[in-house]
Amino acid sequence: MKMKKLLKLMPFYKVTQPLSDITVQGISMDSRSTGPGDLFICIHGVEADGHEYVQEAEAKGAAVVMAEREVTTSLPVVIVNDTVRALAMAASIFYGFPSEHLRVIGVTGTNGKTTITYLLDEIFRNNNQRTGMIGTIQVSIAGKTYPVKNTTPDSLSLQRYFAEMRKAKVTTAIMEVSSHALDQGRVYGCDFDIAIFTNLTRDHLDYHDNFDDYLRAKSLLFAQLGNGYNKGRRKFAIINKDSEQAKRFIRSTSQSLLTYGIHSNADIMAKNITLGETGAAYILKTPKGEIAINSPLMGLFSIYNMLAAAGAAILSGIPLTVIKHAFEMTRGVRGRFEPVREGQEYGVVIDYAHTPDSLENALNTLSEFCKGSIYVVVGCGGDRDRSKRPYMADAAMNRADYVIFTTDNPRSEDPKQIFQDMTSHLSDPFELIEDREQAIEHALKRAKSGDMVLIAGKGHETYQEVNGVRHHFDDSEVAKMILKRMKERPS
Repeated sequence: MKMKKLLKLMPFYKVTQPLSDITVQGISMDSRSTGPGDLFICIHGVEADGHEYVQEAEAKGAAVVMAEREVTTSLPVVIVNDTVRALAMAASIFYGFPSEHLRVIGVTGTNGKTTITYLLDEIFRNNNQRTGMIGTIQVSIAGKTYPVKNTTPDSLSLQRYFAEMRKAKVTTAIMEVSSHALDQGRVYGCDFDIAIFTNLTRDHLDYHDNFDDYLRAKSLLFAQLGNGYNKGRRKFAIINKDSEQAKRFIRSTSQSLLTYGIHSNADIMAKNITLGETGAAYILKTPKGEIAINSPLMGLFSIYNMLAAAGAAILSGIPLTVIKHAFEMTRGVRGRFEPVREGQEYGVVIDYAHTPDSLENALNTLSEFCKGSIYVVVGCGGDRDRSKRPYMADAAMNRADYVIFTTDNPRSEDPKQIFQDMTSHLSDPFELIEDREQAIEHALKRAKSGDMVLIAGKGHETYQEVNGVRHHFDDSEVAKMILKRMKERPS
């Protein structure tokens, strides 16, 4: 593609030498992956500044550089005032505005994002539609999966994924949208059709200045709804009306609105709710009618996730019978309130709960049907928001009968400092076992018939990061191994 074409959305820029008829073969923002003929765009990231790697990109064969200041190179340099925005614009043009040829559904909030995207994926596939999914666990395009580094990729990767989806004849793209991505402009140029807000509780305050800044970042998805560079299709915002922040999110968008809730009078609601160890039953009330749901997903929070997914499906023209079938046949998401069954007489659940609110919700769900005692094994990640650590401990202490604090991903931090942050204010008894496998084994050996054990914080993760090294560690795998060993060698 001609370089001049990639500049058509940029109102002002200057060049250090004539661009003439330069043809760009690709776009790169990482000198390590730059190829011959690429446009190399310098991004000032959290960990590195692309302006410092221009010569490496030139050595790899880059044809043009885009930067926010003059750089040392023999290549033509296009200087713009904001390379993050310019990257999104150039990527959108290069890949042919692919998100405008898809139905794009974005889900944001502290908890529930992953489950909602998986529920929507099941609904649309049950309606014989090809889907694409971008989120915490993986990227999926028409059934093929790819690993991910961030919950929401950068704008260049997003446009590339959307282009691949279009090529694979995908009709609906479903993605998690993190506060970091919104704040850093990673979704600039992404033409969302439906935006979903789940809830907002303490998280990521290691990145955001305060809770209000976190809220501001999340609300950008709704303020920017209709965010694509070519206009046309109708947009919708779906808001959890039971959330304390619902009004703020409702005010942030001018687009068509659909609300959901259980306690508030909303457009989509759950009535006659029955919760149990085998799932949740309720009446799904919608503007299109009512239908009975009997889902294997446990807990009130799962119902909220289903209400949000139902709203997006209804706005996409999916019949209630298809929604019902997907909800009742779903196997859930790995690491999201995932039961572990190896013939033991008590329940074991793996959950990603890594915020005070999500941990409280998970423990409250267990208390709704647990006939005995509740055990929880939980820790806090290192190099992350320290302010939430005592709140995590409080959620565990207030909702569980037996609490075992252990490591999560300590990263570069000393686990003893993390434990100190979590427990220094506590007076009630708890146990502290630094080795996570030993902590899980201790809980499983102590539990008795009718009890429930919650192993929280890591969910789907298959590693534990210590001092910059990721060691294989899977909570579900470890729990199954211990339970099998206990069955073979009963104490």
